[in-house]
Amino acid sequence: MTYRFALLVLLCTSAALPANAQNLPAQDWPMFGGNVQSSSANPMPTGITAANVAHLVRRQVKLDGTVDASTIYLHGVRIHGARHDAIFVTTTYGKTLAIDADSGDVLWEYTPESYRELAGSRQITNSTPVADPSRRSIYAASPDGFIQKLAIDDGHVVWRTSITRLPQREKMDSPLKFFRGHVIAVTAGYIGDQPPYQGHVAILDGNSGKLLHVWNSLCSDRGGLLQPASCPQSDSAIWGRGGAIIDPASGDIFVATGNADWNGTTNWGDAVIWLSPDATRMLGNYTPANTARLNADDQDLGSTSPVLLGDGLIAQGGKDGKIRLLDRKAIAGTAPHKDHESQIVSTPGGTDLFTQPATWRRDGQTWMFGADNKGTSAWRLEGDKLRQVWSNDTGGTSPFEAGDLLFVYARAGGLNVYHAASGQLVTTLPCGPGHWNSPIVLQGKIILPEGNANEHATRGVLDIWSLPGSR
Repeated sequence: MTYRFALLVLLCTSAALPANAQNLPAQDWPMFGGNVQSSSANPMPTGITAANVAHLVRRQVKLDGTVDASTIYLHGVRIHGARHDAIFVTTTYGKTLAIDADSGDVLWEYTPESYRELAGSRQITNSTPVADPSRRSIYAASPDGFIQKLAIDDGHVVWRTSITRLPQREKMDSPLKFFRGHVIAVTAGYIGDQPPYQGHVAILDGNSGKLLHVWNSLCSDRGGLLQPASCPQSDSAIWGRGGAIIDPASGDIFVATGNADWNGTTNWGDAVIWLSPDATRMLGNYTPANTARLNADDQDLGSTSPVLLGDGLIAQGGKDGKIRLLDRKAIAGTAPHKDHESQIVSTPGGTDLFTQPATWRRDGQTWMFGADNKGTSAWRLEGDKLRQVWSNDTGGTSPFEAGDLLFVYARAGGLNVYHAASGQLVTTLPCGPGHWNSPIVLQGKIILPEGNANEHATRGVLDIWSLPGSR
């Protein structure tokens, strides 16, 4: 065999090796979006390309519940004394599971005491857990209004803390975040907006579970957990798919609220709120000039979480089919800020934006990807304006970028994979329908839960796609 031929054989063989044989970097995906700003873009090599994505092999894992949210992932963690690449999920009735990412085996399952009472009812959660940086614990929400710290080794409870006095009305809807020793959680409301409830930003100590501070979006002059009926105003849910968005440099917290009264002093319905890292001080705020009309027409500004684009710019979508570009300098301070948008663009399909846009840094430029029920779009930030690069009429849930590919789950079923820069469809991976579910992509795998929490099922499916030959 000549040297040239041997080299050719070696190169061809290497190109055909599965992802787990190509020394892909070990990686964690510790929270929704991968980081505290929920960018949902994976900058590390995944082994999945436009050339091989259509050849992935799907494993379906049956679960004791529906995961109407996303998943997190920790590589090489110790569970029951052995090392596992593990997936962690929370089901709609509060079970949290650890799943081996290679075999699909359920390694442990935590079930809150409230499960028996709530299973099959309207009281649900769409929350995604978050991992402690120590990689020895995770934090998960349950529809009884509690946050629990669970040991990764066996799922036992380290602590449990309630962040609502009325879990029948105040929903655990959004993903949890962890930053600088604190768990950051928010509350929302249920379909139908039955009063009383208020949106809260709750800060908990990760070690002890102590509730350190609560910022209330209504009656904001009052600290601590409210008895919802004690506040004369109701609603103002904080329910975006990204939950609380955190600036990784400053620790400042950004949330968006749903329909409710706005008075610019104590009631902050349909607003973007900028809080200090401990949520004790408001640093900025924004509401549209037509905030009263949004409230009257059920067009929540806070149907999605804020998007941090860099250079002080924030994008905020809404149920009115608009995405507003805001400059932090224009909304800074405690004085009420109406209007002051830098730009307003249409959502992808001109309809309600319920999903969390993804942000991607490419060749020194910032991109934003969004999807609603009628379309998917890509924008590039040019100066202080968003310019649409491509758009289509295929809807989906929260997008995810990895390896120059964009992954968008269609609620009716199917995971669409696009070239991120051009929007050209690469393939559609078959799978069942869903609701708020969204994928993660890393270490040669795509991981996506299926199902809709509003069907009140106590069984569900997790899809794991891997390259042929992977474990």
